[in-house]
Amino acid sequence: MDEQTKIHPLCLNQAYMTFLFPFSFREKERGNLVEHLRKNHFTFFSLDQRDLEEEYYGENIKVQHEELDQYFLPFLEYKLFPLRTDQQGFLRFSKKVNETFSLEVHDTTFSFLINSIDIMVCPFGIGLITIRTEMDQEKEKLCEVLDFMNHFRVLEPKLDEEKGSIIRKGDRQFHTTNEFVFGYLCPSLKSFIIHDEKRAGYFGSLPFFEDERMFSSGFFITDGEHQISNDHLFRMGQLDGKNPEGKPFMSSTNQEYIERYLNKHLHDRWAPDSYTVTSDHAQITVSLKSPQQLDRPLSQFMGTHHYNLMLHYFYKIMLLRMSFEYSQVQWKQDEDYVEELIELISKFSARYYFGEVSARSEGKELTQTYHEIFHLNTLYEEVKQTLNELYRAQENQANKRHNMLLFMLTVFTVVSGIYGMNLVIEDWKGKTDWSKVPGYSFFEWISLITALAGISLSIILLATTGAKSLWKKSRKWKRDQYK
Repeated sequence: MDEQTKIHPLCLNQAYMTFLFPFSFREKERGNLVEHLRKNHFTFFSLDQRDLEEEYYGENIKVQHEELDQYFLPFLEYKLFPLRTDQQGFLRFSKKVNETFSLEVHDTTFSFLINSIDIMVCPFGIGLITIRTEMDQEKEKLCEVLDFMNHFRVLEPKLDEEKGSIIRKGDRQFHTTNEFVFGYLCPSLKSFIIHDEKRAGYFGSLPFFEDERMFSSGFFITDGEHQISNDHLFRMGQLDGKNPEGKPFMSSTNQEYIERYLNKHLHDRWAPDSYTVTSDHAQITVSLKSPQQLDRPLSQFMGTHHYNLMLHYFYKIMLLRMSFEYSQVQWKQDEDYVEELIELISKFSARYYFGEVSARSEGKELTQTYHEIFHLNTLYEEVKQTLNELYRAQENQANKRHNMLLFMLTVFTVVSGIYGMNLVIEDWKGKTDWSKVPGYSFFEWISLITALAGISLSIILLATTGAKSLWKKSRKWKRDQYK
């Protein structure tokens, strides 16, 4: 059967789309980054600013700060919504954009509105740029919206099917999303982002993460003329828009495979009117209800559900980062770095990583979905095993050094004790006459060699310890330059 016959039509009256762009920055530059964002007209977000409830999310969409306050468990709430920028946690800075752009691809033009952008300054030198967009026409086909999302999320096109898109704003055009973000939306942020490869034990801007693509989320409102079918939901999860010929596309022709996929990825609590499908690279909610009936679901999509998604996305980034850095450790050279990695894993596990983040039943269901789709439990177990291996390796290395030092001290203590107490060489008193050395007896030679070797080893030990300490400080200073 032809693949095209399995794709059912679906038209959308409105589509709200959010894109998450992860990056890394130097933790020591955190204060400078915060000050820079304020100078560039970004507003620090806190729950006590009720005037911001309708500022960033689109026309007639209100995110109630009280609901954000009550949604998350108390031990996590103050970390997600700190009241001051000098507090630890997730510092959100928002800026209203409210400008229209267009993306040209496959000989079609998709007009979209960017309502606002957020820059979330997360712990451990991780940052997230959130771009809130919406469809800027009265009605559009599902394949057009998915095709836009699939191309816009690609920061640097590498494959042939990803190339060819152009973002336009007036007479300006951008050939990549990366160029658009740093050339138009937040150009001055680029100076804070780490781009280097490994240097002295530290790494560049997320070299371990997804292949130059942003995570996408969406809220689709249909025109109500067609029912939501399995092929619609599967294509949303896969962001299957159009093929290179510009025709609607679906990345599977096996109905049983699609059903298995949806059994794992679909949240159907509000079926048959609304569904949410979550995959490794997208989470999309689609509803048959009218916009007037969706005030609260839209508010949750922009507010509580977005924070829940963002938090678990941060978990995934951090767990991948720690696994990656462990794989790059040079044991003989990076003893201090190993200690820092142990500290990083311990702080993350104790302060931020929680199996439950919400007191609401739907929040718990979404949390379980994120753990399954993002493979967080598997990644966390790997990190815990990594921590145990780091402890064991560090302990083994310390034991080897101590055993060798103890062996050397024991040998010299025994030998020098025997000869130092029972054999006195008169020639060593006062000014030493080295011309008499060739005439020493066998035991006098042992005494001389033991004394000179002990003194030499002591000097060497002091020199190497001092040099190693300076070398470690130098390497740590170099690493700190890229934190």
